Amino acid sequence: MPKNKTHSGTKKRIRVTGSGKLMREQAGARHLLEHKSSRKTRRLASDQVLKTADAKRVRALLGK
Repeated sequence: MPKNKTHSGTKKRIRVTGSGKLMREQAGARHLLEHKSSRKTRRLASDQVLKTADAKRVRALLGK
């Protein structure tokens, strides 16, 4: 049997913590930051835990 390949796009966007949680970055923090408030950009800078509804599908894409 051939090995399953990890989904390239997913491995660039999601990381797995030591405890097994899936972390993602928030959208909207890449460009056009001039008109966004400092408060908003600080809030967008923090990573978020992936929703449990999406976690099962993402784990399959990562091969975990």
